Amino acid sequence: MAIRTIARIIRPFLRLLDYLTPLGDLLARLWVARIFFLAGLTKIQSWQSTMALFTHEYKVPLLSPSIAAILGTGAELILPILLAVGFGGRIMIAIFFIYNVIAVISYPFLWTADGALGLAQHINWGLLLMLLMFHGPGKWSLDHWIRLKHGHHLES
Repeated sequence: MAIRTIARIIRPFLRLLDYLTPLGDLLARLWVARIFFLAGLTKIQSWQSTMALFTHEYKVPLLSPSIAAILGTGAELILPILLAVGFGGRIMIAIFFIYNVIAVISYPFLWTADGALGLAQHINWGLLLMLLMFHGPGKWSLDHWIRLKHGHHLES
């Protein structure tokens, strides 16, 4: 008897959360996309500063500083757009997640006491990306629209 009463009370709240899930997915995508896109814009505004950072501060494994700067800036300008519109689904989100991990590994300052706040931010962004990667970009995405229009055989 008590369980049914509790279920009757909780059920509308759970339905509301289900209804709001696409909004939550969109907000998470836009939040992370904005942060990285603005970082990419900063990098292209002063390429000389960007090259100095990649030469002296960032230690990207296996890549020369110039290649790392080009790839990193490109990733910060392209991946956020794909994430924001929800195109490329879990694969693009996984690539974005890996990019965030590489950014953390490549910037030794994040691993110092002074860089702890930056590290915490990257961890939060990574967690948002990981959640999106696990369940996809959501119903308010280009991927979802494409699946509705062209069939369920396309995976996000």
